[in-house]
Amino acid sequence: MTSPKHSASEKASEKARKKAGEQPSTPSPDRPRTSVAPTASPALADEMRALARAARAASERTGELSTREKDAWLLRCVERLEAARESILEANAKDVASAAEKGVEAPLRGRLALSPGKWNDMLQGLRDVAALPDPVGRITDHSVRPNGLRVGRMAIPLGVIAMIYESRPNVTVDAAALCLKAGNAVILRGGSEAIHSNLALGAELRAAARETGIPEAAITIVPTVDRAAIDVLLGLSDCIDLVIPRGGPGLIRKVRAESTIPVIAHDAGVCHVFIDESADVEMAVAIVHESKIRQMAVCNGLETLLCHRGAAKRVLPRVLSDLAAAGVEIRGCEATRALFPGATAASEADYAAEFLAPILAVRVVDSLDQAIEHVRRFGSSHTEVILTNDYASSQAWLRRVASSTVGVNCSTGFSDGFQLGLGAEIGISTTKLHAYGPMGLEGLTTRKFVLMGDGQLRG
Repeated sequence: MTSPKHSASEKASEKARKKAGEQPSTPSPDRPRTSVAPTASPALADEMRALARAARAASERTGELSTREKDAWLLRCVERLEAARESILEANAKDVASAAEKGVEAPLRGRLALSPGKWNDMLQGLRDVAALPDPVGRITDHSVRPNGLRVGRMAIPLGVIAMIYESRPNVTVDAAALCLKAGNAVILRGGSEAIHSNLALGAELRAAARETGIPEAAITIVPTVDRAAIDVLLGLSDCIDLVIPRGGPGLIRKVRAESTIPVIAHDAGVCHVFIDESADVEMAVAIVHESKIRQMAVCNGLETLLCHRGAAKRVLPRVLSDLAAAGVEIRGCEATRALFPGATAASEADYAAEFLAPILAVRVVDSLDQAIEHVRRFGSSHTEVILTNDYASSQAWLRRVASSTVGVNCSTGFSDGFQLGLGAEIGISTTKLHAYGPMGLEGLTTRKFVLMGDGQLRG
């Protein structure tokens, strides 16, 4: 098996070809093109259908669970995971060792490993979700019609959610917690690189469900690494209500092309910071540093820095010197290289790349308009931040940039469910329909109309 995500150069080249209208390059074996998708054996197809039918039946029960019952399951999950910590970390170590043997790059192995910090965050995420208000059953948008009929909209579960994701085993716990708290059943198909971790985590989540009176099938871990299982799941529109893919571009492309079920994509994070002409130097150094350095193998990390030509000479050398001292490779336009000779030449593909590595693409632009044009051309609708002391520029950026999270004078790292008050998130949606940006409990429900009358007839 190859790396669980494309390398930076492969991803950059692929997106550049996509922008130019060319066919994508052949993905890695974990992300087959639609034309060469594997065919499921009859036994595998039957197994996946049985799992989906069981999840559908379980969703009828989870949709009726009380907040108390759901929170009891979440807190029991914390207890069981803590008790099984040693065996789960042994399973995780097996996955990490296997990834290293197969040449998976270090930053991506970092995503796979359940470090002490990730472990603690994962358990705290369960507690945080338990503490969140339950959206199910909440009635909003009250109105009274002229005939006295009262109208509202009630939040209800989506039903069965299939989550297809790569690398991070903590996603298994986060996704299960959020889906079930929102009243849904969930089918979790993690990447083959994390199979031992996911099965170990899933066993504890299901055991906690059994012990708290919740159907075990409400939390289903697909037990096979056979990629053909995904093809079967994507055709089960009679059992599954929503598919959420979270991973590399090959996975997203495959799911979008083949699914007969609505898809909310959690795609690449080609995130930008634009240093406007009026930006403060010290603020720019601090925000750019954290946006790039804090965690590089995350989708809300900074990948491209844009700088207004009027601020470049004053600000850019300080910002880039700070990054270079931290080990970041700078790839820049001609103007960037003139101001910072340590930079190498950036290609068009670099501006489309999600590096997930100590590499930063930099471009000097002539205006706010040109910065926005660049984001629209190369961005992935994830997170874009402007650094400015000009109110008009800040408001223009907020209005005109249509990405899922847009900020002024802050780190890109704030596009995160915990930071925005959502608790654990199932991901960051770059699909505008239904949910956009960090997706928490509210995004895992829909709303039905409820009518309350006292005998009204339409006539």
